[in-house]
Amino acid sequence: MTHTGLVARVLIDSPLPQLDHLFDYAVPDELAAVALPGVRVKVPFGSSGRVMSGYLIDLVPPDATGSDGEALFHGALSPLESVVSPARVLTGEVWTLARALADRAAGNASDIIRLAVPPRRVRVEKAWLAQAADAADAAGTAAPTCDSAPAVTVPAVTVPAFADYPPGAVAALVADGRRAAVAAVPEPVQLPGGETVGQWALTLAELGVAALAAGRSAILAVPDYRDQDQLQAALEQLAPAGSVRRVDARQSDPDRYRDFLACLDPVPRIIIGNRSAVYAPAHELGLIALWDDGDPLYAEPLSPYVHARDAALVRQQQSGCALVFLGHARSVEVERLVEIGWFDAVAPARSRHPRVIPTELQAGADARGARIPSAAWGAARDALQHGPVLVQVASPGYAPVLACTTCRHSARCTRCQGPLGLASAGATPACRWCGALAAGWHCPLCEGTTYRLVTVGSGRTAEELGRAFPGVRVIVADGDHIVQHVGASPALVIATRGAEPLAPGGYRAVLLLDGERLLARESLRVGEDCLRWWSNAAALAAPGASVMLIGVGGLLARSLSLWQPERYSASELADRRSLRFPPAVRAASVTGTAPAVETALAGLAGIAGVDVLGPVGADRETVRAIVRLPYSAGDEVAIALKAAIVRAATGRRPAKGGGYRPPPTLKVRFDDPELL
Repeated sequence: MTHTGLVARVLIDSPLPQLDHLFDYAVPDELAAVALPGVRVKVPFGSSGRVMSGYLIDLVPPDATGSDGEALFHGALSPLESVVSPARVLTGEVWTLARALADRAAGNASDIIRLAVPPRRVRVEKAWLAQAADAADAAGTAAPTCDSAPAVTVPAVTVPAFADYPPGAVAALVADGRRAAVAAVPEPVQLPGGETVGQWALTLAELGVAALAAGRSAILAVPDYRDQDQLQAALEQLAPAGSVRRVDARQSDPDRYRDFLACLDPVPRIIIGNRSAVYAPAHELGLIALWDDGDPLYAEPLSPYVHARDAALVRQQQSGCALVFLGHARSVEVERLVEIGWFDAVAPARSRHPRVIPTELQAGADARGARIPSAAWGAARDALQHGPVLVQVASPGYAPVLACTTCRHSARCTRCQGPLGLASAGATPACRWCGALAAGWHCPLCEGTTYRLVTVGSGRTAEELGRAFPGVRVIVADGDHIVQHVGASPALVIATRGAEPLAPGGYRAVLLLDGERLLARESLRVGEDCLRWWSNAAALAAPGASVMLIGVGGLLARSLSLWQPERYSASELADRRSLRFPPAVRAASVTGTAPAVETALAGLAGIAGVDVLGPVGADRETVRAIVRLPYSAGDEVAIALKAAIVRAATGRRPAKGGGYRPPPTLKVRFDDPELL
């Protein structure tokens, strides 16, 4: 076997932290034509002849030297086993992003790439390569791999005017590659085709079209499928046919891979999707825009747990594209970026916002007023004469939480100790964790056999309001009842937060219930989450309609009623600075056995500005410590913790019965949104 003389640098596709670096292989002559950066490869690994998958990252000459002038390669190199496909699915830009994000979070680059590159679908890939080869033959050029694929002609695009914002304020963001926090206009709009979407969807679509008009690609990310459907409807009205590609988990695997391959073509695209869309390959990237960046769905649940907002920030720095965070409410993280001057703040040209009325001090005249004040009842009654009314509640189901009638102790499952709830009136209580029925339940404290409703869900609220407004249609929209659009006729729409349907022209009134209950949740982010939920629901109201905020006062209620969410974000950020809480500082959790955590924390000694909380017991075998650090020390801390992870993964300890077994994994998570 002869070799070309080039050395292939390969990233092994493995979750093991000790393998998170490039391995070097010789390139055989028979693979020279297809062994190019970005292709999938098979390589021999270890003395046992095991073959592993990976990506070819780079090709370098055998006499290459490092930054210190020393030769990079010594001795004989094993040859590549095979090239899986000539499709270069991992672009240099995405690889650079994956490496930077993994280093920032003390994780593995292969874990990031697994989110960025969908699993291979052979038939789809062969069709894409064949189509590109046919087009190249017709043009008289060389057969393509991915970056040499023939360009697709994009029709001329009219640059949007962004009429809702000061002249040139938004258009300049895309043209100049700037970073901005843009306040969305809180109104529903009706598209020419008759479909109703939020005004934010039109603004986001206009941003994407503006990038396309400049010959650049745009990545538009939204939290979930409801938002994506609105955005796609807006793009169908504004963007040229064939210019929009989806990359999201709702697609079938072949469709997702087909759209991913289309994004590799050297032609400007508008790419839409959920949190993983920020990793999509894009030709001449000109814009990354996120709608509602505070939504918890942007937090990645898989290692290394990189938030989509952080991925967008790093990619913007690497590519120089524009970056826009659009929302009705401003997250504390974005508020920090605005205050330090890293982001511009852009507001609509004229003040247009819902008429929010806090009702903290109002009381009802009867039992029903204990939850809904008389003013809110009156607003709902009057609004039902003209159209639908939205009622936002905290939880789905009938009665999510039960308690003993006698002693008021929480009713728990006898099998797993989960909370008991009711799915409907007259139903047998069931565990919300394991689903076991609690027939014949009795209280373990007082032996009581009856229970009371502690909380009221969407089902019970619908039942109560249905009795209060006889003859009015009642619609429930929650996780079990998916409703995305309602008609313009009078109806009571009972929806959980985030599941609110759209109504033509907007709702004639909006009632925001269970404020005290939502604010009682134990979380550092509870205030900003509530402000975001209520703002998004209030934005569905018709112009001039009443939005009644029930049982909430203080700065949170004032910020919503004045439609100045940045006031609350600024106050929250100031409090966190005084306490050294994120995002004023970065934070990381370190979890593992006591010796492993102690060793990892010892590696942080001497790094300026770092302090440690704990460790404290996490469970029977592990402890957890919280590391707080300034942003300037992020790289140094990540390197030290990654070294500790590698040491813990490569160590061995005697196992019972002889032999060796790996110790429990040391887990590190940076910027955990629920850390404190």
